[in-house]
Amino acid sequence: MTADGWSAAVRRRLGLGRLVALGGFEDGVWISERAAAAVLGAAAAALPGCGVTSLRIAPADPGAGAGAAVPAPPTALAPGPHRVSVELVALGGRPLPELVAGLRDALLTAARDRLGLLVSDIDVEVTALVDVLPDPPDGPPPPGPADQPASAAATAALTTPGVARLTAELGPPVHRADGHIRVELASAPPHNPLEVGRAVRTAVGRAVPDADSVAVLVTWAG
Repeated sequence: MTADGWSAAVRRRLGLGRLVALGGFEDGVWISERAAAAVLGAAAAALPGCGVTSLRIAPADPGAGAGAAVPAPPTALAPGPHRVSVELVALGGRPLPELVAGLRDALLTAARDRLGLLVSDIDVEVTALVDVLPDPPDGPPPPGPADQPASAAATAALTTPGVARLTAELGPPVHRADGHIRVELASAPPHNPLEVGRAVRTAVGRAVPDADSVAVLVTWAG
């Protein structure tokens, strides 16, 4: 790989943010923090009176999560409850406790229903009261097209309902090593990424019966 190619790969990896687990110990599905934050940020943006300026996802209790049932993507966090930390500006004149409570409810609902992300804590910091809300920041661009590999695992993943396409943000779309298969993909709306990931794991396991295990990394949630 050239120096430019290596630098681009590092930038892509850093742009994904943390790789957080969806579901629980047995699910074997991860999502990039960038993709999860885009979904949660859209839920927050639908609320009147507040403008989210920062949203981060981290383990609620670092070090307490159990290992996953299948090998995790490199540097991925272990399954377990997550903490969502939000910074926002708010329109003056609206009671802040009401605004914060509505934001927490919206984020918890989106995490559960849109992502399958277990969230136990939501920290909200109001950094300013303003007369006019700023324009929401642009969301991350969708990943560029990746060569779609021709293999039994790739075909099984691509034909699973809810899969928009395979991606190559962390590595090849289908990575196989030591009997383990990792599939990287973008999910299509309105499908829940956790449910998509579970279905892909089942489909790939059937298509490649000699695989010891299958994991899924969702790098984009439509």
